[in-house]
Amino acid sequence: MAENTLSPLWTPSPERIAKSRMHHYMQWLQQDKKLSFSGYEELWQWSVDHLEDFWDSIWRYFDIPHSAPYTKVLDSHKMPGAKWFNGARLNIAEQVFRFHVEDADTPAIIGKSEARATVSITWREMRRQIASVANALRDMGVQPGDRVVSYMPNVPETVIAFYACASIGAVWSSCSPDMGTPSVLDRFGQIAPKVLFAVDGYRYGGKDFDRRDVVTGLVQSLPTLEHVVLLPYLRQDATVDGARQWRELLDADSTPRFEQLPFDHPLWVVYSSGTTGMPKPIVHGQGGTLIEALKGHGLHGDLGEQDRFMWFSTTGWIMWNSQVTGLLLGSTIAVYDGNPGYPDLGTLWKFADEARLTVFGAGAAYYANCMKAGIEPRKLATLDGLHTIGSTGSPLSADAFTWIYEQLGPDILLSSISGGTDVAASFVGGCPIVPLYAGEMQCRCLGIAVYAMDDAGKPLNDEVGELVVTKPMPSMPLFFWNDPEGKRYHDSYFDTYDGWWRHGDWLRITPRGGAIIYGRSDTTINRHGVRMGTSEIYRVVEGMPEILDSLVVDLEYLGRESYMPLFVVLRPGVSLDAELIRRINDNIRTALSARHVPNEVFAVNEIPRTLSGKKMELPVKKLMLGMAVDQVASPDAMSNPGSLAYFVDLAGRRAQAQVTA
Repeated sequence: MAENTLSPLWTPSPERIAKSRMHHYMQWLQQDKKLSFSGYEELWQWSVDHLEDFWDSIWRYFDIPHSAPYTKVLDSHKMPGAKWFNGARLNIAEQVFRFHVEDADTPAIIGKSEARATVSITWREMRRQIASVANALRDMGVQPGDRVVSYMPNVPETVIAFYACASIGAVWSSCSPDMGTPSVLDRFGQIAPKVLFAVDGYRYGGKDFDRRDVVTGLVQSLPTLEHVVLLPYLRQDATVDGARQWRELLDADSTPRFEQLPFDHPLWVVYSSGTTGMPKPIVHGQGGTLIEALKGHGLHGDLGEQDRFMWFSTTGWIMWNSQVTGLLLGSTIAVYDGNPGYPDLGTLWKFADEARLTVFGAGAAYYANCMKAGIEPRKLATLDGLHTIGSTGSPLSADAFTWIYEQLGPDILLSSISGGTDVAASFVGGCPIVPLYAGEMQCRCLGIAVYAMDDAGKPLNDEVGELVVTKPMPSMPLFFWNDPEGKRYHDSYFDTYDGWWRHGDWLRITPRGGAIIYGRSDTTINRHGVRMGTSEIYRVVEGMPEILDSLVVDLEYLGRESYMPLFVVLRPGVSLDAELIRRINDNIRTALSARHVPNEVFAVNEIPRTLSGKKMELPVKKLMLGMAVDQVASPDAMSNPGSLAYFVDLAGRRAQAQVTA
């Protein structure tokens, strides 16, 4: 392909390679295991060919703290069901307490938001608060395995509450306070929480949103809740009936205690929606999250104790989880809560300068918006210590790659990554010791046997195929909550390629070992990095009396920006006027999130359905992407084949408009 002739945008200097943790790890392998590799690609191949040896080396290289050793790295390569590090007992929070022990001044967390000025919490103070909140939770009766949920923004208190739960062995789960009540209950209602952390409201784009009524509604709708802890965020005198105040949990002095837990003890429940049913409650383990974070942040991200790390996120996106694990490397993390475009798109760059960040990450859409808006980061901030820029959430265009280097200079490593909530890890991403090419992620990540596959399960070279993982990863889900037979877990990832993980992304592996992601291969909606099941949108839209049926698709593909049209069937006599469109959008914004408001709404006579009555989302998506109708659907398999004519016509008109634009 044409990309093969490109020159690299960035090539690591010998000095940067020599200073990198990846290089140090390779030297350690040579000394410890007598293993020598000619380069990264050869190292990756060894890591997937010798899976147990590789993950054993990560455990030993990072000297993971534990109270009992493992008896076996991996019991089998069976997926799902592989068991990692049997016998080991540990606690992820104990790793955080290893760093800056005698340092009373270095910040662990730097926080800023639209509602607050910048705050800095030292390592000593953070550890004290974690221990204090953990002991307060124990006093509330929280034990290992109990669920603790958070309706909090991206502020330091949320990080502290999470690690307090982890130190006990409680299971954490988080939703952002901009999410509406139905969407939150669809998630928390599945896991029977015991304690809720919440705020009175949040500020976004200069506007305050009071959430006390939402919190009260959550409490009334979650019968297993025994305690509520309120963090006054908008107003210091805010209260909610029956809730304790956050400040009451902060004892003057507390001794930390770390429950020693099995490697696969649940750490948190995160949510990734499919096309049917409720959001998937995905359970990740303490040990898998710990060892993957050390490998991913430490080797691929080159994070260490001298770094200051931020990845702009809400608490409802897996990148929040990723950011808080930066503390596991001893890095300072910086958290920001608010609209990244308020009062303008320079806000985050200015905060990066104020916090003296060395690593700054955000969704690909943020960089695209900065580029289109003519933002020049170096004119807004000095960014002197910055050495790495991270991007994820959706494919970053080649133009955005070039823009970043034009704006930030040739010494920056652009670490574009792609992974998922489902594995809390990157499949493909950055590497500080190999060149970078525009539009391309540098490598397949160590220990992850990821390939582009055709429909028959044959690996593809330099061709677009399904992203498939053929061997287990320590951070793969332990299970789905309330899925005792594992059927939903199996059907979510393993029903297409038996025994292999199919993720639902289009992938190409380049001849030089790089990777390009082209968007979703299924019908899950991916908006600004946050995935939402179409069923969640249907519940909101079809709950309106004017609407009989609906269908939504996301046309993110081959590097295009996300375009999400919504098609609705209206009751007789109802017209799709501006007022109805406004109410549809408002309902989606309130019940789900602003990210999932459609780009356009169209009225159609009927929704295409199979003979069994299923909405034909993927065929409609393929039609809208330009595929011929005879390639995407058979009339004999449809209950209403004539319904496709509208979509064929619309796709043709859109294609013509793009040609003439």
